[in-house]
Amino acid sequence: MFDVAVVGAGPAGAAAALAARRAGASVLLIDRAAFPRDKPCGDGIAADAVDVLAGLGVTGLTDGYQPVAGLRLIAPGGTEVARPLPRPAHTVPRRVFDARLVLAAVAQGAELCRHTVRTMREDGEGVVLDDRIRARVVIGADGAGSVVRRALGHPANPDGHLAIAIRGYASAVGTEQLIRTTSARWPAYAWSFPLGDGTANVGYGETLRGAPLTKAYLMSRLGELLPGTEPTGVRAHHLPLSTHRPPPAQGRVLLAGDALSLINPFTGEGIFYAVLSGALAGAAAATGAHRVVERYRAALRRRLGRHLRHSGVVALLTRRPEVVDAAVRAARRDGAVFDRMVELGLGEGVFDLRTIGRIGAELLHIAPPPS
Repeated sequence: MFDVAVVGAGPAGAAAALAARRAGASVLLIDRAAFPRDKPCGDGIAADAVDVLAGLGVTGLTDGYQPVAGLRLIAPGGTEVARPLPRPAHTVPRRVFDARLVLAAVAQGAELCRHTVRTMREDGEGVVLDDRIRARVVIGADGAGSVVRRALGHPANPDGHLAIAIRGYASAVGTEQLIRTTSARWPAYAWSFPLGDGTANVGYGETLRGAPLTKAYLMSRLGELLPGTEPTGVRAHHLPLSTHRPPPAQGRVLLAGDALSLINPFTGEGIFYAVLSGALAGAAAATGAHRVVERYRAALRRRLGRHLRHSGVVALLTRRPEVVDAAVRAARRDGAVFDRMVELGLGEGVFDLRTIGRIGAELLHIAPPPS
C-alpha cells in the first residue's frame, strides 16, 4: 500500500507528488498518458507558479524559453493598456513543462505508473483504485473531466461556470503577451502568448451558456479578434472556473487543480492554482489520513481563501463589460492598478481600496485624485 496515490500527473499531480515525497511519504503517480504529451492550454507560466515549484526544490522548468516582460490588454470597448508585468512570465509548451515536472517528481522518488483509473472506493484502511491499487490517501489531480471528482459524487461545473477554449500555434506578432477581450459573447477573449522562437500560443475562449460551441465557431471568433492568424495544432479544452468549486476533500480523498475547478475566471490561468493546490494536498496527505480533510481545507483557506473571495466578487461585477472597460482605463492611468489586476489574474492577489476606488471613478467618469 502506498501512503499517497496521485491520479493525474499534470502540474497539480506532479506538485502533489513532489510535496508528499519531500515529507517522506511513498507516492504512486498515475496518468493515462505517456510523457511527454501535449495538453491544450495557453502555456503561460506565471512567476508565482515558478515560486511554488522552487519551494519544492524544482528549478530550470522554463529553461530555453525567453521571459515575457510585457502585457497588452484590450478592453471590450477597445481601450487598451500596455505595461510591463510586475514580474516576467514565460510561455512553455505543456508537452515540455509537464514532462519536466514529472521527471522531477520521479527523481525525488515518486513511482510513475501509466494507467487509466476508472473506479474508486474506500475501505477500512485506505482507498482502492480499480481493485488493484491501494493507498492511504488519494489525490485527484486528473483535470477538468476528473474521474475522482465524479466518484465523489460531484458533477461537472454548470453553464456560466465552465468555459471552452481552442489553442494552437502561429507566427508571433510582437514580444508581449496580448489579451483582446470582446463585448460580443462576453465573458470572452482571444490571446497571443509568444514563446520566444518566432511562434506564439494563440487561442480564443468564452464562457458556456447552454448551447454547445463548435470548433468552426471558435476558430471564426479567433480570426475576428486576431486577424491573419493561421494556427496549427489546434485543440479544444474545457476550463472549470473557480466561481463554482466542489468540496476540496472527502474522507481519504483530496482534489487539486482543475479537478477542484481552480481556474481563474478572468484569465483562464490554472497553472499557479494547480501547483499550489497540488503542493498543499501532497503535504496534507503525507501526514496520514487522520484529519486530512481538515488539514487540507485549512491550508487552502490560508493561502487562497481571501483571494478566491475577491476573485469571485470581481467575477460577478465584471459580468458587465463596461466594468472591464473602466478597469482597463484605470490601469492605463495608474500602474499600481495594472499590477493589482495582473496579480489577481495570475497569482493570489486581491484588490485594495485604491484599486477599487480608481476603477469606480472610471466607471462613474470621475477624474481620479492626483497620485
